[in-house]
Amino acid sequence: MSKLKIISILSILTLSACATGPRYGGNVQYGDEKGVEQVTNEFGSTDIGMIAEAMSSKMLQFPIIANSKTVVRMKLDPVKNATSEYINTKIITDKIRKVLINSGKVEFAVGDDGMQSQTNDLRTQNQTGLYDSKTTAKVGKMEAAKYRVEGSISSIVKRGEVKDVWYTFSLNLIDVQRGVIVWTDDKDIRKTSGR
Repeated sequence: MSKLKIISILSILTLSACATGPRYGGNVQYGDEKGVEQVTNEFGSTDIGMIAEAMSSKMLQFPIIANSKTVVRMKLDPVKNATSEYINTKIITDKIRKVLINSGKVEFAVGDDGMQSQTNDLRTQNQTGLYDSKTTAKVGKMEAAKYRVEGSISSIVKRGEVKDVWYTFSLNLIDVQRGVIVWTDDKDIRKTSGR
């Protein structure tokens, strides 16, 4: 292979690598994370913020929480996605948790997904001999949740001359001991777009 061909191939490979790397300059800019996103009729960041804020605020007004003299302990189940599109429901779950905790009226017990880590920490502190027994967290002192929060998002999609998507987000507050729903509400979002 000639020296010229080798140089040409290396030049093409170098340019290809540069084309797929990060972009510097140009039109890249920060957007307003609280700004309204109207790019598509799919579920987006504006919808997540709107749902988390609206539903959490409504729950905080419910008398069991609003009138409680003590912090209400809850467990928050991951939000379920019952739509036909991919939605990262962890973001919704985390935002709801943040609003409720930051109110100062609610705290969350460790959920099922964090229970193994919690028990591992307790076992490590109490059974390895690595920690001063005066400072270890004691086994059997975890506090159970009185209420459980569960939520889901679903949608109905109609296609014609206009694509019409209706999302509904439901949130329930369940009394764990009695096994009854004590509060429920929903938030609807409708989006349409032409072909």
